[in-house]
Amino acid sequence: MISLKVSTLCVLTLLCFSRVSSASSDTFFVNCGSSQNATVNNRTFVSDNNLGREIFDSTQTISLTTTDSNSLPPGTESTLFQTARVFPEESTYRFKIDQHGWFLIRLYFLPFPSSSRDLTSARFSVSAQNFTLFRHNKPSTTSVVKEYSLNISTGTLSLQFRPEVGSFAFINALEVFRLPENLLPEEAGVISTQSSKKTHKLSTHAMETVSRINMGNLSVSRDQDKLWRQWDADSTYMGVAHFGLPVTNLKAVNFSAGNTTEDIAPVYVYGTATRLNSEDNPNTNANLTWTFKVDPGFDYFLRFHFCNIIVDPFGSVRRVSFDIYVNSQRVVSVDMSEVANGTFGAPFFVDAVMLKAMMGLGGDLTLSVGGVMDVSSYPLSFLNGLEILKLSNDKRSLDASDAVLPDGSLGNKSPRIGLIAGVSAALCVALVFCVVVFAWCARKRRNRQMQSGDEEIKQIETGESLIFSSSKIGYRYPLALIKEATDDFNESLVIGVGGFGKVYKGVLSDKTEIAVKRAAPKSRQGLAEFKTEIEMLSQFRHRHLVSLIGYCDENSEMIIVYEYMEKGTLKDHLYDSENQRLSWRQRLEICVGAARGLHYLHTGSARAVIHRDVKSANILLDENFMAKVADFGLSKTGPDLDQTHVSTAVKGSFGYLDPEYLTRQQLTEKSDVYSFGVVMLEVLCGRPVIDPSLPREKVNLIEWGMKLVKKGKMEEILDPFLDGKVKVEEVRKYCELTEKCLAQNGVERPTMGDLLWNLEFMLQVQAKDEKAALVDDGPEASVVGSTVQFSVNGMGDIEGVSMSKVFARMVVGEETRERD
Repeated sequence: MISLKVSTLCVLTLLCFSRVSSASSDTFFVNCGSSQNATVNNRTFVSDNNLGREIFDSTQTISLTTTDSNSLPPGTESTLFQTARVFPEESTYRFKIDQHGWFLIRLYFLPFPSSSRDLTSARFSVSAQNFTLFRHNKPSTTSVVKEYSLNISTGTLSLQFRPEVGSFAFINALEVFRLPENLLPEEAGVISTQSSKKTHKLSTHAMETVSRINMGNLSVSRDQDKLWRQWDADSTYMGVAHFGLPVTNLKAVNFSAGNTTEDIAPVYVYGTATRLNSEDNPNTNANLTWTFKVDPGFDYFLRFHFCNIIVDPFGSVRRVSFDIYVNSQRVVSVDMSEVANGTFGAPFFVDAVMLKAMMGLGGDLTLSVGGVMDVSSYPLSFLNGLEILKLSNDKRSLDASDAVLPDGSLGNKSPRIGLIAGVSAALCVALVFCVVVFAWCARKRRNRQMQSGDEEIKQIETGESLIFSSSKIGYRYPLALIKEATDDFNESLVIGVGGFGKVYKGVLSDKTEIAVKRAAPKSRQGLAEFKTEIEMLSQFRHRHLVSLIGYCDENSEMIIVYEYMEKGTLKDHLYDSENQRLSWRQRLEICVGAARGLHYLHTGSARAVIHRDVKSANILLDENFMAKVADFGLSKTGPDLDQTHVSTAVKGSFGYLDPEYLTRQQLTEKSDVYSFGVVMLEVLCGRPVIDPSLPREKVNLIEWGMKLVKKGKMEEILDPFLDGKVKVEEVRKYCELTEKCLAQNGVERPTMGDLLWNLEFMLQVQAKDEKAALVDDGPEASVVGSTVQFSVNGMGDIEGVSMSKVFARMVVGEETRERD
C-alpha cells in the first residue's frame, strides 16, 4: 500500500508558449502535408513545407489532401485531418530543444479517402529517442490521436517514421511541446502487498496515455484544458452505474488553497465527481468500480484526482474517508480532513505505479473506491479524475507486441501442471456441450430467418425503412436526392457542426431550402438519438418548433432533413461579431417564441415531453428572427400523472444542466426551465456560459452573473451593445425572472407557462414604451417590426392578431397536433 503523500506541485516557471502561436522554441505544432498553416483551439499549426531540413529530414515524401470531406470527424480539429504527409521511406522530424524536461508528443492519424493512395493499407512504426511508440501499425478507419510523454535530456527530439517493406507511413498533424515544470514526477510509489515503500523511476521511461477520465459523467474537450488534453466521461467504464451519482460544483474548486494548479487538471475535472450512492442503503458496503482495458505485460503510471466538492469535512458530521483499490489491491487510504490542508474544495492528486505482475494475462485494470463506514452517518466516497499511462518496458517499447509477461504467467512451473491438466479437461467437456447447444440454436435461428427473410427482402426492395419499419413515420428521402440537394455534401454548404455531425444547407428540386443534419462516422450521438429526434419532430407541429421535412437511413446513413432557418442560431447573434446583433425587443421576442415551443412540449400531449438540451445553439431563427426550438435527439417523455420525475442517466450540455437533475438523475419539466434560465442570462449578457479566456471570477456565467444580480449590479452584466437602449427597471424585472429559473431546487422554479406569461407581459410593456417613444419623437421615428403575435389561450398562435388588442394569460390551449 502507498502512503498518502499529496503531491505539492507548484509550477513556478509557467509554460512559455502562447496559446495563439508557436512562440517558444520548445513548442511545435505541425500541419503535415499542407501548404498552409491552420489555427485550431487558438494554436497555429505550421505547414511542414516551411520547417526546413534541420527539422524535417526526408528525401522523398508525398502530400495528400482528402477528396471526401464527409469522412472528417466533427469539431474544430477536423482541419488537421484534411491533409497528410506520406513517407515511402524512413523519414525523421528533428526538433531542437532548448530546455530539458518532460515533453508531450501528440500524433494525429486519419486514413481519409484519396484517389492516389489507400491510406488504410499503410503499415509502419514510429519511434522517438530510440523508444518504440508503436510498430506494424494498421490505421483505424476513424480519426485517432495518440499521446506520449518523454523526458528529454539532449538538445534534439527525433521522431522517426519507418514504413514496412513495400508499404508507407503517414501522419496528418503532430504536436511537440515542453510540459510545465514538475507536472510529471521523477518517480512514484509502487502498489504492493508488502508494507515496504518501494518507488519506481519514471524519468527513464517513455509513457503512452491510455485513458484520461473525468468522473461525473461529463467529458472535457481540449479547448477547456490548458494543455489541450481530452478527458472522457467515466460512464462507459462503470461497473454498476446506479451505485454512482454524478456531482458538479465548479465554483467549489479552490486552487489557491493548495499547491495543485490547473496545469495538473482543469477546473472541469476537479469540479465534477462520481460519488457513491449510499443514501438508499446507509449500511451498504458497495464500492464504486470502473474497469479499463489495458495491454498486459507493461507497468502503468496512475494518477488519481481528488477534490471534495460534496461536503465540508469541518461543517458536517459525515466522515469523508475512503480507500482506493486497483485490481483488489489497496493503493491508498484517503481522509479528507487530513489532506489538502483540510480545506473544502482544495484539489490534490495521488500518483502510483502498478507493476505488470498485478495484471496477469487478462488485460483488465479494475479501479474501486470504497467508503469507510461511520456509525454516525452514511459512508461517502468519490473520485474526480483518473489518468492511466503505460510505461515503456526493458525493450524500450510501448507496443503491445513487445510485451514482457511476468514470470510464471505461462504456467511452466511444475506445481501448476496438474491444475492446468484439470482445467484443460474441464474445458474440453464444456466445449463439447457448447457445440451441441450451438448447433441446436443455429437450427432454431435458421427457421426464424427463413420465416422473416422474405419480409426483410421485401422491405429493402420497396425502399421501406428498416429503422422505422414498425412505425408510421413517413418522410423517407432517398440518399441520391439528399446528395443532389447538398451538391454531394459540399463543404461550402456547411452551416453548423455539432456532436451529431455536420449540418448542410440544401435546395430541393422545387427550390425549397432545407437544412440537412448528417451524422458523422464517429458521432457522439447514435441510432437512439436519431430515432428519437425523428419521432419527436414528426409527432408535433408548432410554429415555434422546427419542422421535420424528412429523413434518410439508406446505406447506414443517419440524416435528418428539416426546414432551413435563414438567420442561424440564437448563439450566433449573441456573441459572434460577424452576425447582426439583436435589439432588446428582438431578444425578448426570441425568448417568448422559444418559451412557447417548450411550453407546448410540456403541455401539448397527455404526457409532457422534456427537451433535455435547451441551449442558445438549439434555438434557431428564421428570416424574421422568429425563434424555433430544435434538436430533439435527447428528448424524453415526462413522468406519469402519479409520478414526480423520470429517473434517467444524465445527458445534456455542460453549463446548461439542471443541478438537481445532475446530482439525483431525476428529470422533470423544471430541468428545461433551468436550462432556459441559462439561455435568458446569455441573452442579457451577450457572452458564452463558460468562457475560460476570462478572469477566474467571470469564467462561469451563472456564478458571475447571479452574484452581481444579488448585489443589485445588473448594469455590470448587461451586454455592452444594449447599454443605454433598455430601461434599468426592465433589466431588473428580467433578472428577477431569470433568477427564479436558476433556483437550485426545481420546486422553486416557475413552470414554463408562468415563465412565458411573464415574458409576454414584459414584451407588451416594451411595445407600449416604444409606441410612446414613437409619438414623442414625431413622425420620423421608426420601430423595428415585431415577429411575435400574442396568443389567445397561450398556444393558438393566431396569425394576424394585433398585439395592442390581444393579451391573455397563458393557459393550456387546443394547439393542433398532426397525427398520422
